[in-house]
Amino acid sequence: MTELSALTARQLLAGYEKGEFTPVDATRAVLDRIEAVDPLVNAFVRVDAEEAMAQAEAAAARRRAKEPQGLLDGVPVSVKDIFLMRGGPTLRGSRTVRTEGPWDEDAPAVARLREHGAVLLGKTTTPEFGWKGVTDSPQSGVTRNPYAPARTAGGSSGGSAAAVALGAGPLSLGTDGGGSVRIPASFCGIFALKPTYGRVPLYPSSPFGTLAHAGPMTRDASDAALLMDVISGADWRDWSQLGPGESLSGSLEGGVRGLRVAYSASFGGQVSVRPEVAAAVRGAVEKLADLGAYVEEADPAMGIEHGGADPVEAFHTLWFSGAARLVQHFGPEQRDLLDPGLREVCEAGAGLSALDYLSAVDARMDLGRRMGRFHSTYDLLVTPTLPITAFEAGVEVPRGSGHRRWTGWTPFTYPFNLTQQPAATVPCGTDVDGLPIGVQLVAARHRDALVLRAAHALYGSGITEIRRPA
Repeated sequence: MTELSALTARQLLAGYEKGEFTPVDATRAVLDRIEAVDPLVNAFVRVDAEEAMAQAEAAAARRRAKEPQGLLDGVPVSVKDIFLMRGGPTLRGSRTVRTEGPWDEDAPAVARLREHGAVLLGKTTTPEFGWKGVTDSPQSGVTRNPYAPARTAGGSSGGSAAAVALGAGPLSLGTDGGGSVRIPASFCGIFALKPTYGRVPLYPSSPFGTLAHAGPMTRDASDAALLMDVISGADWRDWSQLGPGESLSGSLEGGVRGLRVAYSASFGGQVSVRPEVAAAVRGAVEKLADLGAYVEEADPAMGIEHGGADPVEAFHTLWFSGAARLVQHFGPEQRDLLDPGLREVCEAGAGLSALDYLSAVDARMDLGRRMGRFHSTYDLLVTPTLPITAFEAGVEVPRGSGHRRWTGWTPFTYPFNLTQQPAATVPCGTDVDGLPIGVQLVAARHRDALVLRAAHALYGSGITEIRRPA
């Protein structure tokens, strides 16, 4: 990486403040980096270099006048192509989206970025309507892993993860309906947080309903807290928003000493975890213990063996129903343009009844109650983010895995969309091929600050220091 494109958002802001370089210098370095690396990974669906430089010039002028605008003035940020961003189309990875517009409205989080002076680089790739855990679509093609371009970057926020990992902007805005910031962040060796549902306002609302969260994708937990302080601002367009909360940047320090941590290596033997992944995650758990946390092995009640419904069935019912609703008014010609896998999911969802949906809601509420009980004993739950590392690009599931849908290889992520809990992924090592491994930190609803504080402690411990992609 060039020097400036390798810096975090906080490092850029410190450099601006000291006069060591300007937002123009940083934005030019990031745009040069995008030009160099994007042909290798296909992280961006659109880059507006001219507009980004104009925003950087304006930020530089404000800083010369000693009048910076907000918390991110002059920091380059990319945005997943699910969010509305005025000035260009939001294609959502689909050939069914009409491009003529008008495109004159920002999503709430994008509006907050503008208010805080961020330099908006452009839009990152997504699978069609964000429907799966890898990033390829009929509209934008395949997004590849920065560490091994033959492998997937994960999804559905794969473009954002690849961009941040490669220095194509220190911050990116993603969405997570079943793991979609955590999956690609784990595969690409960066940090991501799925906040408590409602903490970041969403508009338009997701077709996948209250499973879908918006969250930061960054190089470390400190940058994520900074971005959360920006994008958590209130917006009347989302009736389910929680409204402004505490400053997450102000809650990073304090460490993990005295925290009660449950370590679940495999959800009680339900998940087959690759040995290299298990070893790296155990190393992160041992580091938490070294830092003063009280750690014990304990499994949350996730499945039917604990007296509840299988969460994957409830998730599929809610997810597939949302997909069917999304294309409800599509004609045959539009449906023919869809990703074949999405078309299958939509057809499955169209066959579900209102009673099926309400049964899934019941199962979801039961899981939420069980996790609430679990967190009355434990402050944090720690698991692998994923049981595997990045596999072949361009396929929904690893070949030979026996899985039918992407949920088969993401058993640690989607349950916490059902329960709406905050969950983050932190890099904790690499496998024999040099592919990143992530550890997941989960807390009770509304305890986003605790997740970020524990993640920040891991960054301070050195366990997150893995080789960066070239």
